[in-house]
Amino acid sequence: MTLHNASLIQEAKQCALNLSNALDHAPSDTLTSVLEQHTSDQYRWRGLHPFNELTGAAAVATTFWQPLREAFTALQRRVDVFFAGHNAAPASAANAENEQDDAIWTCQMGHFMGLMDHAWLEIPPTHRMVFIRFVEFHKIVDGFITESAMFFDLIGVMRQCGQYPLPPSTGASFVYPGPTTHDGLLFNENPSTEAQLTQALIDRMINDLSDANKAAAASNNNRVPREVLARSWHENMIWYGPEGIGATYTIDRYQQQHQYPFRYNLNGKTFNGHVARMAEAHYGCFFGWPNLTNQASGGFLGLPASNVPADMRVVDVYRRESDKLIENWVIIDIPHWLSMQGLDVLARMRQLLGVETL
Repeated sequence: MTLHNASLIQEAKQCALNLSNALDHAPSDTLTSVLEQHTSDQYRWRGLHPFNELTGAAAVATTFWQPLREAFTALQRRVDVFFAGHNAAPASAANAENEQDDAIWTCQMGHFMGLMDHAWLEIPPTHRMVFIRFVEFHKIVDGFITESAMFFDLIGVMRQCGQYPLPPSTGASFVYPGPTTHDGLLFNENPSTEAQLTQALIDRMINDLSDANKAAAASNNNRVPREVLARSWHENMIWYGPEGIGATYTIDRYQQQHQYPFRYNLNGKTFNGHVARMAEAHYGCFFGWPNLTNQASGGFLGLPASNVPADMRVVDVYRRESDKLIENWVIIDIPHWLSMQGLDVLARMRQLLGVETL
């Protein structure tokens, strides 16, 4: 297995940038042909609720990109983090297709911003600026994009449009910034040693959490000693969570405002593995499809219990500072997780607006 091929990583970055640039500047009626020029014949696209999985450039263009472009005037892509690396995600039973092929993936994180002049997913327009937080992944093989994953914070858009569907969040809600260091755009080649340090730290953090989960199950105690987190996390860590949970700052507030509500109010947790996990320089990331399956025992997101196991599709993007993780941007497909339990937040919005009746 190739641990680091700098030239292939740079080529993969250019492929991803070429597609982004072409999509961002192409007329709406040419998006299918643009995607066809940059993607493989059996192009696979994963998108969060309500899009899910699509196959082929035409389906992706007409279902996702064209409606987005038509809803937002002067839509622009504002990127805070961009990097690439060889996939280091271990194969798992839940992700049997993800045999370790050492493929190169790119990761791009930021916001789409535009004037919301028309409805998107039937969310009423504001005619004002709206920010869509996103993380986009591309798998590059032989110069073409064979797979993509588009994570975006749908509930964050609903909040900006006055259609927030959940009880108050435990963390803070705002338009999240990029890295404190403003060095997240890794267009140039970086030494493999830094990527290896970042990947090892992320892997160690995952293993620490796994050990904590086993200890909690054995002792029937969901609390995690803060020193366990402090092995991998900076004291002043910033966790930029999905809308509905919000952002937290410092280890203590992270435990109070996210970790313990998550641990105590969800049970039956099953880790399903990652589709992609990679790092470059001081940045790393992973996503799963789904990462987790769990069951609400009551209280998570301020909602009641459910007896239905539901899947969480999650993306994490990390920044390492020295030997600790200090910033973490997270999107969870909460609308999909809720829909598996019988609550479609978009359908309920339509009912409240009077455009759909039961």
